[in-house]
Amino acid sequence: MLKFPRSTGEDRRIAASIERRRQLEEERKKRIFNPRFRKIGIDKEFLDRQVEEKRQQREEERAKECQLDENLVRSSKIALQLEKEQAEEKRRINEEIVEFRRLHQRREDRRDYDLYDPDALRTSLPCRVGDDDPRLGLASAQKFGGEDHNFREQDRTRKEEMRWWVEKQMKEREAAEKERKDAEKAYQEAVVSRDERAVELEKLERECRRRLNEATASFNRALAEEQEHRRLCEAAQDEEDKKAEIYNHVTGDFLTEAPEQAESSRGPKKPLATRYKGMTADQLKVFRDQQAQQMEEIQKMKSNEKRINEEWYRLMNAHAETAEAYQRELDRKKTELNKKIAEENLRLAEQQKSYQEYLNRVVYKNKPSPEYFSQFNKGTR
Repeated sequence: MLKFPRSTGEDRRIAASIERRRQLEEERKKRIFNPRFRKIGIDKEFLDRQVEEKRQQREEERAKECQLDENLVRSSKIALQLEKEQAEEKRRINEEIVEFRRLHQRREDRRDYDLYDPDALRTSLPCRVGDDDPRLGLASAQKFGGEDHNFREQDRTRKEEMRWWVEKQMKEREAAEKERKDAEKAYQEAVVSRDERAVELEKLERECRRRLNEATASFNRALAEEQEHRRLCEAAQDEEDKKAEIYNHVTGDFLTEAPEQAESSRGPKKPLATRYKGMTADQLKVFRDQQAQQMEEIQKMKSNEKRINEEWYRLMNAHAETAEAYQRELDRKKTELNKKIAEENLRLAEQQKSYQEYLNRVVYKNKPSPEYFSQFNKGTR
């Protein structure tokens, strides 16, 4: 019976490593021999996984944010409710404190209330009710000799005097009020009379202004009539001056074209341009003779120029014929050269063909089979 050695942990780790490398190699082959991945040059599945992971991460973050927002809203509502309950509890406690103070902590129930009681003078007894008051002792200092026992009568008299004085003041005040009203009435009457006087003065002022405007309008009319008369006189005088100026111009030396009025102090050949009216008959004859002479000279120049142009055209035609003959000769030589080149190319093609047949028949007679090429491109390394 055959006995195989037991596999150790190191053998299993090596085998697992080999298997892992084989799987990685197979995955690498799938990526490298796939034309799509090879042209793109990236691991699309890995990128897709990254995109999916990022999308899931964004969704998780969005879900967390939504949950946080909901928790924040819930917490805000709870805080508002607690704050409202706390305010209500505080208000209730304050009301209870106020009610307790009103029922059980009144000012009248304090021990020292008699020290600051506002009604103490009205409710308490006076220090001395009379001479026989039993509360008066030897050290009370409330009963003295020489006291006025007619205090009540004197007080009544003083009150009557005070009443008479008040009535007198009221009468004086009524008299002063009557005087004030009479003064106000007199002031109002004076104001009314002043307003009536102002209205009368305003009427007088309007009447004066109306008369002044009428006088001004009449003065303006008279002034306008005087100006119109002056304008008519000036227009008539201007018309007379224009007629006299026209007559002077018509009968003057300028329009009659007198040659003497164009003479200048600089010489007979430099007349005044502003008064010059043209040349005389002798001057025109001399000018026309010079024009005819200039026309003959111009005609001679044109005939000479025409003759020179005809000679130039004949020379250019001769040069063009010579250039055309030279171009035809160049074309003929170029055609012969192209023919020789074509024959040489045919000869070289035949020579290359025979040499290629020799290589295929003698040198490269052992051609590689498809099995030779199929052994390449099998691995990724």
